[in-house]
Amino acid sequence: MASTKEYRDFILEQLSEAPNITCQPMMGEFLLYSNNVLFGGIYDDRLLVKIVPENAKYGISTEVPYPGAKPMHLIEDVDDKAKLAKIINAAVK
Repeated sequence: MASTKEYRDFILEQLSEAPNITCQPMMGEFLLYSNNVLFGGIYDDRLLVKIVPENAKYGISTEVPYPGAKPMHLIEDVDDKAKLAKIINAAVK
């Protein structure tokens, strides 16, 4: 199942506090960048972020974006823009 443009637009709005967010379509999904660094993506209308030790304190669950891929953090609480920015900043470092 591909991600919807409506969900992409919603997530991009929620990421408005993170620096220089850009989005690139990729095979029905969307790759997300901050300051030109890939940090995650939107897969099947789920926000997934690469796993880094700095984000362990948030107790984020993991999921696989697609079969054969490495696990990523599944961001379920996308309503807290400030927390999202912190998670993204940690993933980009």
